[in-house]
Amino acid sequence: MTGRRGLALAGLAVALLVAALWFSGALSGLEVWAAARQREAQAMMAGALRRLQAGQPGATLALLGICFGYGVVHAVGPGHGKQLIGGYGFGTSVSVGRLSLLSILSALAQASVAVVLVWSGVTLLDLSREALTGLGEDAMGDLGAVLIGLVGLWLGWRGLRHLVRRARHHHHDACGCGHAHGPTAAEVAETRTLRDALILIAGIAARPCTGAIFLLILTWRMDIFATGAAGAMAMGLGTACVSVGVAVLAVWARRGSLALLPAGGTAAGIGSWLPGVMQLAAGAVIAAVAAAMVW
Repeated sequence: MTGRRGLALAGLAVALLVAALWFSGALSGLEVWAAARQREAQAMMAGALRRLQAGQPGATLALLGICFGYGVVHAVGPGHGKQLIGGYGFGTSVSVGRLSLLSILSALAQASVAVVLVWSGVTLLDLSREALTGLGEDAMGDLGAVLIGLVGLWLGWRGLRHLVRRARHHHHDACGCGHAHGPTAAEVAETRTLRDALILIAGIAARPCTGAIFLLILTWRMDIFATGAAGAMAMGLGTACVSVGVAVLAVWARRGSLALLPAGGTAAGIGSWLPGVMQLAAGAVIAAVAAAMVW
């Protein structure tokens, strides 16, 4: 067993273990812990803002550090970003570096949406804190759920199309006819386009973090909105730390699944259906999660 194959299989084993713990409810305690830490971090943010307003040295750096930590614990709990990154990484052939970069860009885009939402809501619409929070959680939340569902349907459709094309070909690889015999795992990689990246980023960014909205509203009232925007970006980077880990795990879980395929013979032909099945399954799970978020 080569080192890369062994690493891929190890990634698959870890992913299966995490999935089993998640769906069995064994990680519910972790979610409770993360929620408690978020509340504590919000209280610490308020204290850091008071110190910043009082002109205490180091208050800005302390605030940014707290915001970064908030982003980390926020990402540990349940969230649509990890589901999208994980589903995309498992269902589509993509490199660890590319998906990690998408994770970071998505987190920063999500923070940027929060900044734009609060700035426009206060400046253009003169909305209250309650209205802004409701807008972020309700209207933007529904929009985000719809976009997430579309990402799931889009992935599922690509997987289904892969399977249909496989079912339609009637030749074997050595027939010498010169025809393409349906998409292979390598051909699936060709779908990694800018469109993929934009859809994925939009699905994650459409649901801004309530913690970022909380911070931005406070800093607006204190006339230090630029500091609040920097704090929101620090939250995004904290969130990205966890989503990058999910990206790495998802990619290696996919590679581990493909590494289990036999190298040749009839079984290898059957195994060539696996990439399409994986993409269809990932899309179905993401769409189901989006439906649950809406209803």
